[in-house]
Amino acid sequence: MSPTTLPAGPEHGHVTFLGAGPGDPGLLTLRAVEALAHADVLVAEHEVLDVVRTHARQGVSEVHTDADPSDPGTGAPQLTVVDGASTTLGAPAVRDAAHLVMEAARGGRRVVRAVTGDPGLDAYAAEEMLACAAAGVPFEVVPGIANAVGVPAYAGVPLRDAQGADVRFVDARTASDRCWTEVGASDGTVVVSTTLDSVAAAAGELVSAGRKPDTPLTVTIAGTTTRQRTWTATLGTVAQTLKQAKVLPSPDGGRPVIAVVGERSAPARRDQLSWFESKPLFGWKVLVPRTKEQAASLSDQLRSYGAVPSEVPTIAVEPPRTPQQMERAVKGLVTGRYEWIAFTSVNAVKAVREKFEEYGLDARAFAGIKVAAVGEQTANALIAFGVKPDLVPSGEQSAAGLLEDWPPYDPVFDPIDRVFLPRADIATETLVAGLIELGWEVDDVTAYRTVRASPPPATTREAIKGGGFDAVLFTSSSTVRNLVGIAGKPHNVTVIACIGPATAKTAEEHGLRVDVMAPEPSVLKLAEALADFGLRRRAAALEAGDPVTRPSERRPGSRRRRSST
Repeated sequence: MSPTTLPAGPEHGHVTFLGAGPGDPGLLTLRAVEALAHADVLVAEHEVLDVVRTHARQGVSEVHTDADPSDPGTGAPQLTVVDGASTTLGAPAVRDAAHLVMEAARGGRRVVRAVTGDPGLDAYAAEEMLACAAAGVPFEVVPGIANAVGVPAYAGVPLRDAQGADVRFVDARTASDRCWTEVGASDGTVVVSTTLDSVAAAAGELVSAGRKPDTPLTVTIAGTTTRQRTWTATLGTVAQTLKQAKVLPSPDGGRPVIAVVGERSAPARRDQLSWFESKPLFGWKVLVPRTKEQAASLSDQLRSYGAVPSEVPTIAVEPPRTPQQMERAVKGLVTGRYEWIAFTSVNAVKAVREKFEEYGLDARAFAGIKVAAVGEQTANALIAFGVKPDLVPSGEQSAAGLLEDWPPYDPVFDPIDRVFLPRADIATETLVAGLIELGWEVDDVTAYRTVRASPPPATTREAIKGGGFDAVLFTSSSTVRNLVGIAGKPHNVTVIACIGPATAKTAEEHGLRVDVMAPEPSVLKLAEALADFGLRRRAAALEAGDPVTRPSERRPGSRRRRSST
């Protein structure tokens, strides 16, 4: 247990006031993740709910808070709770967050009160803490990365350097005339929390207080997320800059922004330090047509390049129509019928594992049997099962690559000449033929069937056909056929990336232009190839003096909405 962890009391419970950071889920602290894992009740502002709920345990009670619409000046959170009581009354009950937290803490429950940024700097949590103290409810505070600190870091604007200049933080919503006068008279860096349509007014306050109109300024919206957008201007030109960028006037003008005023916002510095928005696929919406389990690691890699992956299953996995063959093979595995078992996919591992669990078996049943796996993901699935593969291809991660390393049958050293090959009903015969040629007997068993998945939601289908996605990754010929079958053909502005020549040929047969091909048949190499493509595309735009745009922003009739990208 962490030394900061407080035990819940039998009567009063325990409350954790938790800072969820500016928006990037990766900025949660280790202590925050620990607290969320033990929470009985999660009270979260709408903006951070998706950030924190991932780490909450299954079955946690969730309640959401939002700013009080009647009092936008304070941002005091109000709660709308839809529960059994409110449903009976026919309308949700509205209560302030302090009352809600106290109510949830009764009965010994652990409550996590999650807020944007940091509880002490970005949120109005002090009153809730005082309420806990007055009622004798133990509480703790888990700091988060404050918006005014995290957003400039992601925008490439360091707030201090070796000279150690003064840094002032100002909330434009509550700043007094005296505050503006003080920061205007200084020459330090000023970090202003405001809204998009109030940036020009805040800049005017600083100029009136003595700051020079040519002082550099950056404005960042949706900071630390893949919707982040930063504009560089000066105090005197910021209104014109936002107007020329067609950001204002806009119905999104009330969205919060962080503005940094001072020489550290100079364009020459930011061009060198803008590490986040210059990622090769920053903001790209990338379609990943695989099952959710298969897409997980690929989506993680795409996020590391700044992309926003959207997982759309194109196949569904179902048990074989006649399970008897699989049942006999698994029993033969236990009774010593096989020398080898070869797994060519994660789904094959899953199918065998499910049969093991059905029979009350575990990884110990593989004792004395050599295990082969095609690809890193399949090997990882086996390791998670408790089995370390004896053979993984040293070269190409495919059936052909596995055959390159597979030893021929030797009656002297191999007491058994049979291989168990659990795989899909539509698998090719390459591996079977190759093993037979090496002298092995093969039990080629249908472990699962692959069928076309149900069509995705209408909004997703429209985005695919209308050019709403920037790229799509095809990892097999079947993903091409199935995606076109259930959702339609991707728009011609969408970048098409294929894992290999066979997949590319299928894509071309369906009228698609292939832009990217992986150097080797690996999903991770495919993501790398797309990132390289994005990097070259970005460099070409910058060299030509053109704005860096995403492929989807170039489709006919599209208008770049800078305030939401």
